[in-house]
Amino acid sequence: MKTLTPETNVLLDKLYNLRGDESIILVEMEKQKKKAEETKERTAEQTKNLQKKISELEKLHEELDYQGEKLKDVLSGINRDEYKTVLDRLRIDFNPNALVEKLEHSLPRTMSMVEEDTKKAEEELIKVEEEMNNAITTIEEVGIRKDAAKSNQEKLNEYFELSLTGRINITRDSITNLLEQFNFTEEEQREAAKILMFPEDSLFIYDEKVKAKEKSGKSISEVLAEAKTESLKTEIMKDEDKSFVEEKVEEIEEDLDPKELTIKTLQEEGIDYLDFQANEIEELIENFEKETVRENIRYMKTKELGLDIFNHNIHLMYDKELKEKVELLLKTGKEIIDIYLTPNVLVKYDKEGLINAINALKSNGLSPNEVPLMAY
Repeated sequence: MKTLTPETNVLLDKLYNLRGDESIILVEMEKQKKKAEETKERTAEQTKNLQKKISELEKLHEELDYQGEKLKDVLSGINRDEYKTVLDRLRIDFNPNALVEKLEHSLPRTMSMVEEDTKKAEEELIKVEEEMNNAITTIEEVGIRKDAAKSNQEKLNEYFELSLTGRINITRDSITNLLEQFNFTEEEQREAAKILMFPEDSLFIYDEKVKAKEKSGKSISEVLAEAKTESLKTEIMKDEDKSFVEEKVEEIEEDLDPKELTIKTLQEEGIDYLDFQANEIEELIENFEKETVRENIRYMKTKELGLDIFNHNIHLMYDKELKEKVELLLKTGKEIIDIYLTPNVLVKYDKEGLINAINALKSNGLSPNEVPLMAY
């Protein structure tokens, strides 16, 4: 009985994979499309939030300018001596001249900070919109390429049916030209053409094995995968003690390099590392502490803060004071949406710095709750 050489078997594995729904080409295209669709959805939400943020910042700048000038005019027209008796009697610390000086000193700086935040938000909006447009383009391109791949797949299946039924009447060039579309090498094209044109040498043998596998209801890959899984289960369940299982997990993680461990942790928490820029992932790897990162992600989930808050703010993911800073802001009366729209305040300050900023507002007679986070 004829047998297949390993090389021929590998080539036919590749060809048969391309014939079905699990075609590596179609599967990869579907992954690209899904990722692009997720990116489109995420960036559309980011665009909406950034546009809202920019609008609020512009309004804030306008109000600061108008109200600041108006307040200075009002204060400048007040002579404290005219109200000296009542102010002194009631012990009211009111000095219009000092307040005007403070306004002239602090207002320009505050407005400058708002302008800077607006500029950063506008720059971020440009990046996000570009990312969204690229995702839309990718979705369209994948759609076109998938149609072409489906057409090529139909042609390939047609050639196989002709060959398996002994009615092959196509030229070698027709076969090699088609396989070129699947990125086969010239050597693979020639060998595949030979297999299809002379099916009795190997194709009939391989196809019988394929049909036998189909009758069993499982593919070889499924059988191997199940065997590997059962083997792992057997090894771990030798000891039912939870600590034993945890020890096994730790041993596996010790074998991972920092990048693999970082990506593994993100995936376990439902985060796709491909959503981040390369330099952000490198920064996270350099500062990675599994427990801190995992706790920060889970904490943000409990507060229903969108995990895209970490995008372009990767520092927050390994910030040991993140939870305490969020709680501080919430205690001042800030809402979750305020923090979500202005994550830079969490990046800008450490815990002590944030406490000082809040206290500075209070000492100036301002309510931290009423001052927008973007002005902190």
